[in-house]
Parts: sequence; structure tokens; C-alpha cells
Amino acid sequence: MTSFADTKTQGSRKRYDEDVVQLRMFASAREAAGTARDTMPGDTVDQVLAGAVARFGSEFATVLKTCRVWVNGESTEGTAVVVETDEVAILPPVSGGDS
Repeated sequence: MTSFADTKTQGSRKRYDEDVVQLRMFASAREAAGTARDTMPGDTVDQVLAGAVARFGSEFATVLKTCRVWVNGESTEGTAVVVETDEVAILPPVSGGDS
């Protein structure tokens, strides 16, 4: 018999055996993922993004190549360590305005 603490779930719900971070996606990243928010396991930004690509697919991977990634409102690198209380934001390039 499996205990409640050992339970694993699919999709965007937390697995009890690993920490997850909040993932926010904007503009074309949101469109490619089909959602604006999700949770994702990972110890580094790169691991979180790899999980997002695995979950959301090739269109999302293509969009991600042009995006900036921020953790808790600050620009970051892929090797940055993340913890359960962090928010990873995927921000596509912004264009517009009149010249």
C-alpha cells in the first residue's frame, strides 16, 4: 500500500517527492504552452526549462529560444539554482510602438 506522502501526480500538480517552482509564461510563450502558469520540478533554471519543453512541446521550444528568463523579477542564467518558493518567468521579446 502506498502512503499519501509517496503519491505522485501528473500534469501541473506537485509530486510529493520533489520541489517545484512556479512557472509564468507571457505572450507567445503563453500561447505556445497553452497556459499562463504552471508548476515545474527542477533544481536549476535549465532543469525547469527542460521540463517545460518536455511538457509543452516543440512549438514552445522554438519560442523559448528567443525569450529572456527571469527568476523572482531579475534576469538570470540557466545554471542558477531555484527553490520551491521561486517564480521563473519566460518573457518573449517585445515589439511595437511607432517610429
